[in-house]
Order: sequence, then C-alpha cells, then structure tokens
Amino acid sequence: MKAIGYHSAGDAEQLSSLEIARPTLGAQDILVAVKGVSVNPVDVKLRGAAQPEGGPRVLGFDAAGTVVETGAAVRDFAIGDAVFYAGDVTRAGTNAELHAVDARIVGRKPENLDFAEAAGLPLTAITAWEMLFDAFRLSEGDGAGQSLLVIGGAGGVGSILIQLAKALTGLTVIATASRPETQEWVRRMGADHVIDHRGNLVEQVEALNLVPTHVAALTATDQHWPAIIQAIAPRGQIALIDDPQALDIKAAKPKALSLHWEFMFTRSMFGTPDIAVQGALLNRVSAMIEAGTLVSTVTERAGALSVESLRAAHRRQESGRVIGKQVLTGL
Repeated sequence: MKAIGYHSAGDAEQLSSLEIARPTLGAQDILVAVKGVSVNPVDVKLRGAAQPEGGPRVLGFDAAGTVVETGAAVRDFAIGDAVFYAGDVTRAGTNAELHAVDARIVGRKPENLDFAEAAGLPLTAITAWEMLFDAFRLSEGDGAGQSLLVIGGAGGVGSILIQLAKALTGLTVIATASRPETQEWVRRMGADHVIDHRGNLVEQVEALNLVPTHVAALTATDQHWPAIIQAIAPRGQIALIDDPQALDIKAAKPKALSLHWEFMFTRSMFGTPDIAVQGALLNRVSAMIEAGTLVSTVTERAGALSVESLRAAHRRQESGRVIGKQVLTGL
C-alpha cells in the first residue's frame, strides 16, 4: 500500500513515497482507511533526529478515517465506523492509506467535522486533557478563584487547552501570544487575559493582580523558567511538553512547586491499565464539538497528502508560526 516516510533522519526533503505491507492487526487493533491527518511538532522532531531501524519509518499520529477491519477482541467499533485518534509513537504512523491502531485509544469522529478537520484534534486534545486532569490533578468544576498561565497559547495544544479549561474548570486563563493575529486567536479560544511572552511575563501577570496556581509551559520552557518560578503561587503546579536542555529544578524548592511532564503517548507506549481513558476522553471531546462547547482549532488546510504537501507542512511546522493546527486529506 502507499505511504510516505523517510529512510534517514534529516530535513523535510528526506520524506519520500513508499510501498509498504498492509498492517497486520493485533487482537485489540482496528484497521483504518485514513482520510485525514495533521502534522505535529513530534513529526518534525522525529524526522530530524530519529534514525529508522530495520527499514523506512512512516510518521503521522493524528488521523481520522473509517474502520475497515477489526481485531478479535474489539467490541466497541464495527466496519464503517468513522473514527479519530492520535496513534502510538512506537508503531508505524498515519501517513499511509491504511493504519492499524489500538481501538482503546480511538474515539468516534465528531459528526459535524469532515475527516481532515477532525484529524486536527486528537493529539492536542489528549495532551491538554491530561495536563488539566492528570498532571494538575484537577477534577471537573475545580479551579474557582485560581488561574492558569498558558505559555504559547496560540499553538495546537494551547488552543484546545484554553477551551477545555474554560469549559470544564473554573480557572481564570491567562494566555501568552506575541503577534496581533495570535493574540486575537487566543481570545477567540476563550482566554480571559492575553499577555506577550516576548515581554516581561512577571510584570504583565502582576499587572493583572493574579498569581497563577497552574502553569502550562508549552514552548521555550528553559527561556521562561525564571519568570515561571517568580510568577507562580507557592505550592503551584507546572506542566511542560517541550524538551528543555536543562532546568534549574532547585529553583522550585522554596515555593514547594510540583513539576509534571506531559507525554500523551505514555499510555499507549506502556500499555497502562488505564489506556482506555484516551478513547473515552476523545468521545467526550467529540460530543463537546458536536454540541458547540468546543470549536475546531484548524486554521490551515494543506491539501491532499503527498510527498510535496507533507514536506511543505513539515517546513511550515518548523517555522514556529502555525496558529492552531494544520491538516491534510488522506492519500
């Protein structure tokens, strides 16, 4: 079957057309005819640094499509079902005609979104949900009188995190954005306050008369670390998703801060006993999209999936200027 992948790590030009074998299903798997995908920072990081082993590697994690085959133990999906999901970093990716995925991390596609737009949601929605309710240990409805600082609010994770925080918690949301268009975007997503991460974060937060109890550090955490430590409330919670080279963790001791890594692939990588919570939360997100409680974060449609369009999407992701999410239709 057709796929797009790479034989050697490097720049976007390493992506090329492939012919690979049809996936073999495990008992918990479904086989999906891929009709929409999105590009995430993890795609770019892996393509640039992760050398394939034993043959070319197919990237792509977010996907939406229809079920064409089910494994022996699958009970929640049937052939023809429309689904969306974020995949598993340890398995072949979604930049292919057909893709095998553990059914327990799959949700039902929102009926009011097409396949490409639905593919823009899963990875970021799972990440944001896990930050709020796993890392920060909040329960739905919690957070009244407290505030959340989202650093990098206009990206894919920030865009849905703001929405989920406003819909499911009582947190006041402060989002950072540096350009007029990104500032307007995070306001549309529901941020209560917008500040500029290129300026003095501490002074801007203090001017709001707010002391963040929670900080979602989504980008350039090492650069913002001193400001985060200064701005956050004692016994506050910090969650990060990027890959800082080094952090002075001892700086967090005087305020007795908690630091959490969020990595949405952990449950699928290790087959955790609660792996099915990802499918359940995607179903919640789907229902919230259909009800209008959440809105799509897609801002760029990059056309049909091809070597050329995927290379362009990777380069666009590397520019650091994508607002929300970019998506493509299937092969």
